[in-house]
Amino acid sequence: MLSRLETGAVSPSLETIAAVAVALGADLPTLFRGLQAQPSDAQLVRKGEGLEVVRRGTKRGHTYHLLASDRGPRKTFEPFLVTLNDKSEIFPDFEHPGTEMIHMLEGSLRYRHGSESYLLKPGDTLTFSGEVPHGPQSLIKLPIRFLSVIVYGEGDQAIK
Repeated sequence: MLSRLETGAVSPSLETIAAVAVALGADLPTLFRGLQAQPSDAQLVRKGEGLEVVRRGTKRGHTYHLLASDRGPRKTFEPFLVTLNDKSEIFPDFEHPGTEMIHMLEGSLRYRHGSESYLLKPGDTLTFSGEVPHGPQSLIKLPIRFLSVIVYGEGDQAIK
């Protein structure tokens, strides 16, 4: 149903839109923010205004703020500001289509990709295939903030 909403294949009722807002943890005005804006090839997301979204790592204490959104039927990239505030002993493995880039802004962590492990500190950038299992291995210095950008190829589908 969500993909049909995103592509404009269906016109949802207000009740459906409200249910989507609740599922996303957003209010109705947030869903409609920017719809009155004129079409443009540029998007500006002010500090603190990135839409907080729920992803697989959310239940492990990861906070994701979406910093831009593609308008149209297919996502080409997803930029997130990811924040880790709490130490966790269990980290999920992530696997998804596309290429991911992580750029460390604050804190430090050990990040695994396949059988390799990388110590990441502020200013470091790690780029890798999202199809190989990856994720935090250990949180070293909290809080941790990093920019994560996932770029999808022609046949790739974004993970919701």
